[in-house]
Amino acid sequence: MPLTHFLGLIALVILAAGLTLWLALWTGVPFAALAFAAISASVILTWTRVSR
Repeated sequence: MPLTHFLGLIALVILAAGLTLWLALWTGVPFAALAFAAISASVILTWTRVSR
């Protein structure tokens, strides 16, 4: 993958994460709920990769 595509992909991921956080906080989702969702997703992905 060329460097410009890689850097563009990283920029889009950061933009999507920022947009997600802004939209969630703007609609009134508590920060603790976002943190719990992120930690839960991380644990689930870790457990599914460990079992292989």
